Amino acid sequence: MNKTVELQDLGLQDYKDTWDYQETLFKSVVDAKIKNRRQELDLPTSNYFLLVEHPHVYTLGKSGDMSNLLVNEEQLAEKGASFYKVNRGGDITYHGPGQIVGYPILDLDNFFTDIHKYLRFLEEMIILTLEEYGIKAERSPGETGVWLDVGTPFARKICAMGVRASRWVTMHGFALNVNANLGYFDNMIPCGIRGKAVTSLNVELGKKEVDIEEVKGKLLKHFTTLFEAEMKSSVSSM
Repeated sequence: MNKTVELQDLGLQDYKDTWDYQETLFKSVVDAKIKNRRQELDLPTSNYFLLVEHPHVYTLGKSGDMSNLLVNEEQLAEKGASFYKVNRGGDITYHGPGQIVGYPILDLDNFFTDIHKYLRFLEEMIILTLEEYGIKAERSPGETGVWLDVGTPFARKICAMGVRASRWVTMHGFALNVNANLGYFDNMIPCGIRGKAVTSLNVELGKKEVDIEEVKGKLLKHFTTLFEAEMKSSVSSM
């Protein structure tokens, strides 16, 4: 079991370029597992954790409904936003500056082979991070992600999630609103769920801006504890 996770902070990167990079890393881990099985080897497989911010973009999961995007191509261009259909679970999601997007590419054979547990651990990482800011976040039954004031008319989502897994290797991940421009969420039905609002950490704290690097540090701290992992920083080869 290799519990070392290679951390790459990519800064601001185009969504499609990052998706292609994810696919490259994902394929390298899957190929290593196939080689181990075919040649009866026991070589360690790699784990990665990408942190990134994207320019304005909307992505639709494989089970998503196009009608949840409320603007057309021309309107998207006017807003400086792009759109992609992607191979993760979930419906429609927005990414943009001021949002921490995390893509763990893990061989779950190194940790535990349970996708449900994996999602719950990602949610717990967010919940514990927000708790450090005095915010009580929680899960909403039947709805992946992290929410505030669940079960009330004021329920609002602060973190979206959608993952893909094959041969127990994960990709895609989570998007935590830290200093997000919430106006961009008005152009879609978030995650295909009507009547639910979206929020951002800076809004909840009544601040113009929250230190995004500080939030990243807290997320990584809780990730390493939950997954009993060792984080190692490296430079991206994107």
